[in-house]
Amino acid sequence: QVQPVESGGGLVQAGDSLRLSCAASGRTFSSYAVGWFRQAPGKEREFVAGINWSGGTTNYADSVKGRFTISRDNAKNTVFLQMNSLKPDDTAVYYCAVRGRGGYGKSQYDYWGQGTQVTVSS
Repeated sequence: QVQPVESGGGLVQAGDSLRLSCAASGRTFSSYAVGWFRQAPGKEREFVAGINWSGGTTNYADSVKGRFTISRDNAKNTVFLQMNSLKPDDTAVYYCAVRGRGGYGKSQYDYWGQGTQVTVSS
């Protein structure tokens, strides 16, 4: 079983940047797609960005395109989410998830981290 562990959240001002990291404990996740999701208070969890096992394919929610970049370093068993030009609407708990069943997509992720809080003040 793969256990993702997120880090890098915090409190920033609008326009600032943050980089989230997702490291795997247990088995490596270098063979699997990884996604970032977020959940704001009172809202459903939503897909933010995804990356396939090799890093050759990525996709993003429309709300973050051009501002967020997902990447991975399989040698370090880590996936990153670089977030630039942050807005107050980006405030949420951000979760890393691994698609242990294989394949790639915006849903059907099997292993979830505990989340890291990102708060963007105006």
